[in-house]
Amino acid sequence: MVLRKVCFLLALALTASVGARAQILSGKIDLFTGYGFMHFKSTPAANLNGFDVAAKYKVLDWRSFEAGVAADVGGEYGTVNDISSHLYTYTFGPEVSWTPHRFVPFAHVLIGGSHYSGAFYTSKGVAYTLGAGVDYKAKKKMSWRIIEIDDLPTHLGGHDQHSTRISTGLVFHF
Repeated sequence: MVLRKVCFLLALALTASVGARAQILSGKIDLFTGYGFMHFKSTPAANLNGFDVAAKYKVLDWRSFEAGVAADVGGEYGTVNDISSHLYTYTFGPEVSWTPHRFVPFAHVLIGGSHYSGAFYTSKGVAYTLGAGVDYKAKKKMSWRIIEIDDLPTHLGGHDQHSTRISTGLVFHF
C-alpha cells in the first residue's frame, strides 16, 4: 500500500514537472514534416518521391537571427535501374535563420548517414546535407515551408552520388 502511494506521488510530480519544462522550452523547438522529391544521381539517375522530417532546437535567438541544432530524416522511394528501391538519410548539424518578417530564410550544414535498399542489395554510407529554404509564417505556431533545396551527397556501394532534394510542408513551433 505504501509503495502504491509512493508511485502515485512520483507519477504526479513527474507529470507536473512536464508542464513546467514545456513552458521553459516554449518557442525553442521547430518540427517540420513534408513531401520530398529527390533527383538521385545513381547510374542511371532516378527521380524518387518520399518524405522529409526535421526538428530544430534553437540555441541562440538574437535580434532577428536564430541559430540552432537540427536533425533531418528523409525517405525517398522509386525505381532505380528498373528495381524498386528506397533511400533513407539521417543527418544532424547547425542551422541558422533570419526572422525579421513573415518570410524566414534559413540555411544548414548537416552530416550523418544513409541507407539504400533495392531488390537483394543494401548499402550504408555517409551523407551530407548542404541546404537552404524559406518558411512563411502563416500563424504564430505554424509556418509553411515554401521550399527547401538540399544538395545531398551520399557514398553508397563504393560510389559517390551527388543528389538534389526539394521539400515542402508544414513547420510547427513549440
